[in-house]
Amino acid sequence: MVAKNLLLMAAAGCVLSVAGIAVAQSPSKAIILKPSPEAEAAEAAADEAAKAVAVSETISEDTKAEHAEAAPAADGAAPADHAEKSHDDAGTAHHYVAPKQNWSFNGIFGTYDRASMQRGFQVYKEVCAACHSMSRLSYRNLADLGYTEGEIKAIAADVMVTDGPNDDGEMYERPGRPSDHFKSPYPNPQAAKSVNNGAYPADLSLLAKARQGGPDYIYAILTGYEEAPANKELLPGQHWNKAMAGNIIAMPAPLMAGQVAYGDGTDQTVDQYARDVAHFMMWAAEPKMESRKRTGVKVFLFLLVFTGVMYAVKRKIWSNVH
Repeated sequence: MVAKNLLLMAAAGCVLSVAGIAVAQSPSKAIILKPSPEAEAAEAAADEAAKAVAVSETISEDTKAEHAEAAPAADGAAPADHAEKSHDDAGTAHHYVAPKQNWSFNGIFGTYDRASMQRGFQVYKEVCAACHSMSRLSYRNLADLGYTEGEIKAIAADVMVTDGPNDDGEMYERPGRPSDHFKSPYPNPQAAKSVNNGAYPADLSLLAKARQGGPDYIYAILTGYEEAPANKELLPGQHWNKAMAGNIIAMPAPLMAGQVAYGDGTDQTVDQYARDVAHFMMWAAEPKMESRKRTGVKVFLFLLVFTGVMYAVKRKIWSNVH
């Protein structure tokens, strides 16, 4: 539009200049003088230039629209036909929602199941601890699961912890104590990556709060391993999991029936193992949930009684007015 306006102004200037020259040459005919041939030619040239600019702008807008339709959207979305194909290829992988499970800690008055948490800790210790750490937990925290002081000391003493330096300035190994944090399976992140194809196994301390769905998500992942479809080819080290975004996960199925021997007679199935360890991980991520709920109920009851008292006081103070 700017170029068009400049051309029109230039053309108008040329017309006025030519007309002025014609008037100056024939002052007696200035009132009835028609534009000279030069002025008509200049005006025609200006019109042609304006038309050319308009056509150029129209082509430019059409070109932009074509590019906008052909190029992916700014947020990475593909064109409609490609998006539909991508959706067909991915299936419902990216839209998977972990089914809601019936947990004892659900609801306002929900509480943890101590027996389930102890079984979950057993699954973690015998299976998950081989790759995953829980660095935010100490062995003494197991008292919340119902373990006695003697049992906690025995559990801690089963691991050897690096301590020191001693009087000679050297590090040494000693049996674990209740005050020690859960021992990590690897001395450092680099060592963990080197034996896991470059992937660092997640710390499980807060995983139940860090993932959408919490324990439902954990349960879905642990029970979601399946054979890959015939049209899907997995690379070495990849596994098919219906609950994982993209359906591909590096961690092999960690649980199998009869893998952990429960001492209380509970069914030793993958479903039960997954449910128990998810319950335990929920407690690890939110160990104060029960006390928080109890406090919330007490506060609600207090506010209810306080509201009644304040209403009675108001009625008493304003009784004479009413």
